[in-house]
Amino acid sequence: MATSRIEAFKQMLESDPENTLVRFGLANEYLKAEQYEESILALSDYLQRADDEGAAFGMLARALEKVGRREEAREAYQRGIEAAELHGHPSMAEDYRMTLEADYEDS
Repeated sequence: MATSRIEAFKQMLESDPENTLVRFGLANEYLKAEQYEESILALSDYLQRADDEGAAFGMLARALEKVGRREEAREAYQRGIEAAELHGHPSMAEDYRMTLEADYEDS
């Protein structure tokens, strides 16, 4: 099922390559399918094109954690905090702070 959703998002992206919402959707489908490297690439591409409000940074951090890239994950959480605060999402920023404190304080 995930593969067909991934293929659907890829097809949508082919017909509308500048659609950041489709890029976000594709990245999310890769993450759900546990295709972490693909998700990292798709999220990085999305984040270069979009003014994310914080959610994509959290997704990126989780994918980076799954492949053992903890320092990059920490940076993604930090950027997610900044984006969430900038866009008025204090609970998201606090969730990311709590994750950093719980999982990264010794790193």
